[in-house]
Amino acid sequence: MRGDLAARQAALVAALVAGAEPPPGFDTHRLGAARVALLRKRAGEVARHWPLLAAGLGDAWPGTFAGWAATRPTRGGLRDGWDLARALRAEGGLPRLAARELAVREATRRYDGEQPPRPRRLPAVVRIGDTVAIQLAGRVRLSSRAADGDST
Repeated sequence: MRGDLAARQAALVAALVAGAEPPPGFDTHRLGAARVALLRKRAGEVARHWPLLAAGLGDAWPGTFAGWAATRPTRGGLRDGWDLARALRAEGGLPRLAARELAVREATRRYDGEQPPRPRRLPAVVRIGDTVAIQLAGRVRLSSRAADGDST
């Protein structure tokens, strides 16, 4: 009996946060409404950790995040934002503001996509788009090249 309850609870959680099919006996309309609310809450948490990513996407933020997160269980706001930023970068859709934010994160921490991020101990140089982040002794310096070649 305990195993059955645990399996039903796991199925409900998967339906709410990972895009799985709704378990039998649940109102799909209400389950869908709860799913949307949880994705909205999760998007807010990610935006707190990645404000430039959210700002860079502007009005597209909620939809972009929801589309990406709909089938992925949360791994926390920091890691979800990092994974989304990397996915957008791979697709060529990472906003310039977010590229700067991602470059700083990549220069200051190691993150393999599986384990939690850890601080870097050695110097690092990261280039994302036209942004270069250089981390040395815990300090980060950013450099960007505008389209005309000017540096900022």
